[in-house]
Amino acid sequence: MKNIIVFGLILSGSISVVAQTISGQVKSLKIHNQEQKGESLPGANIFWENTTLGTVSDTNGNFTLALPEQLPHRLIISYVGYISDTLLISSPSEKIEVFLRESKDLQEVTIAERHLGAHYSSSSPILTNVLTTHELQKAACCNLSEAFETNASVDVTYSDAITGAKQIQILGLAGIYSQILTENIGTLRGLGQPFGLTFIPGPWMESIQVAKGTSSVVNGFDAITGQINVELKKPENSELFGANVYANSFGRLENSLIASKSLNYRWSSMLMSHVEYLGNQVDHNNDDFLDHPLVKKYHITNRYRYDWHGHMESQFGFRLMQEKREGGQINANNAPNPYKVDIATNRFEAQAKTGFFFQNQPEGSLGTQINYTYHEHKSLYGLRRYEATQNSLFTNIIYENIIRTKEHKVNTGVSFIYDGYKEHFDTLDLSREDRISGIFAQYTYHHHEHFTGILGLRLDNHSQHGIFFTPRLHLRSNITEHTTIRGSIGKGYRLPNLLAENTGLMISNRQFRIMEDIKPEVAWNYGTNLMQHFDILGNESSVTVEFYRTHFENQLIVDVDASPNEVRFYNLDGKSYANNYQIELKTSPIHLLDLTAALRYTDVKTTIGGTLQTKPFVNQYKGLVTVSWQTYGRRWQFDFTSQFNGNTRIPDTSHLPEEWQMPEKSPAHVILLGQITYRFGKFDFYVGGENLTNYTQKNPIIGANDPFGPNFDASMIWGPIMGRSLYAGLRYKM
Repeated sequence: MKNIIVFGLILSGSISVVAQTISGQVKSLKIHNQEQKGESLPGANIFWENTTLGTVSDTNGNFTLALPEQLPHRLIISYVGYISDTLLISSPSEKIEVFLRESKDLQEVTIAERHLGAHYSSSSPILTNVLTTHELQKAACCNLSEAFETNASVDVTYSDAITGAKQIQILGLAGIYSQILTENIGTLRGLGQPFGLTFIPGPWMESIQVAKGTSSVVNGFDAITGQINVELKKPENSELFGANVYANSFGRLENSLIASKSLNYRWSSMLMSHVEYLGNQVDHNNDDFLDHPLVKKYHITNRYRYDWHGHMESQFGFRLMQEKREGGQINANNAPNPYKVDIATNRFEAQAKTGFFFQNQPEGSLGTQINYTYHEHKSLYGLRRYEATQNSLFTNIIYENIIRTKEHKVNTGVSFIYDGYKEHFDTLDLSREDRISGIFAQYTYHHHEHFTGILGLRLDNHSQHGIFFTPRLHLRSNITEHTTIRGSIGKGYRLPNLLAENTGLMISNRQFRIMEDIKPEVAWNYGTNLMQHFDILGNESSVTVEFYRTHFENQLIVDVDASPNEVRFYNLDGKSYANNYQIELKTSPIHLLDLTAALRYTDVKTTIGGTLQTKPFVNQYKGLVTVSWQTYGRRWQFDFTSQFNGNTRIPDTSHLPEEWQMPEKSPAHVILLGQITYRFGKFDFYVGGENLTNYTQKNPIIGANDPFGPNFDASMIWGPIMGRSLYAGLRYKM
């Protein structure tokens, strides 16, 4: 009797389930012998009118869909290239057949609107400069480090005169105080920082968002001065096949390939590869050191996307990279033991992002982010060896929903970070493990287009340093239809990676002295900006005025002033701040001509050796002018950029022999670059030049004639090392 009852309950439950769904098949309409026939249509959209209940048909055109709460109700069926159909469903029925008629072909119509390649997001409460593909193609942009040549907010400089490592500055501070994300997941952390800007090829990038000031607490506690998020090309909407070939006058050769494939209506995949080779030895300043290292790099990425419409979507993949750099002396008067620099990098990343959607919560979703990174770095600087490995795991779980209305939104979640480092340099062993678990909550109030406020709180527990409490507030208000004002305040923390962040200083005779236990860096960032839109000769223009201040409660001090033979590391004892003022104009004064002009003043001071002084190698002011003009039909494009770089403080060199002494400040200088692009069919051919005035820093290597002597130092870099470079390239997109 019990078995019969259980079987009856199961049967009734099954009948109930069947009664709550409707199933059918979608076909194309074809009339044959007065009968309706047709082929099945996979991926057709089927949904109930004015609801979020919907599905898509499978490979055979079949579908099953839950019934709405009340019948009758209209069922809408649509498919690209076919006329949509609407059925009135009054009661549950057996399987239905839907025939869609092909829409009539129209003559081709092209609707085009031209927009600035770089623009500020008008809706974001955080000042965010969006660099589109159009902007990235104004210069060669072979990798991320070369993506900011036409940008006034981000400076890119060399860390030394031998390795080719580049570093960025935002709001007057090094890029280590900004988050660098790939599709909102932090990847260039730890050992990836010295050369990480060259790890993302330019042709792979879809867009870049540069946000200033503190960012959202959802992405972590370590964004103090800004955030750079790189959006890579996606499997579902990228070109079927793309290629970019590049060569310059120094002998640098690069090739990037992209291939994407839609596997079916839910799955798509993408394969991207990148190869870089530089085997030409160049020594323009005749100091017997290579002006740039010899490079061999291989990089491959495989990405997948799964989209179950209305239920979940997922994106995952992996990246492999191998790079070899060789630099140093080339002739050295036949020295038996020339000074050599060898750097080998092996890197692997696996990443997955998944979003789940709730049928009973139209605005609710649950997202997961997972990233694993293995990074191996082996380097030799003369007689000094630096070897390190990093294993990192990042996980983030985010729940998002509204509170009653769309004006009130909340994000909350948990995160966990594991970083395992093994680092050895000279006699130093800085191996360590970091485990950080965190919780966060963020509330967003959005009142139409007039006002947006974001309040975020984070609480993280570090395995060694205890609790980090991170509050952040962002406000945006449209004072008028054309005037927007923003303000932000927030706290940030950062865990210094003392060796990886200062590899440039390893190329010197300086001994590394750690004076005390280094504590986490803590800083507050305050900022405000005003954006005004207006018309010039009928074309939309904008001017943005901004001010940001970063104030440190604790900071890692890298002191190269105290001793000519040492670099000292210790915690801040005194004041340290950075004030940044900037005004930027974006306009199109005449049709097909874009103009950007910006001026920035930076005041950065730090207490070094008990004295508050200007931070070295930070430009006091910078000016930028970019001009871009296209002919009708976009066949020809001409881009020109001029950078005006102010002076910087140079650390004290009075202890050196007179021939190697540097002035207290570097001279101001101008850098010019330009490019011409010609488009024909699916091809883009471009030629251009960088550092067209051939301006370089004289004698960038101190003591180059005696690299193993007491005065050798290749880290005192304030200006360009490479002279004029001419290049040419070809892009293809299908």
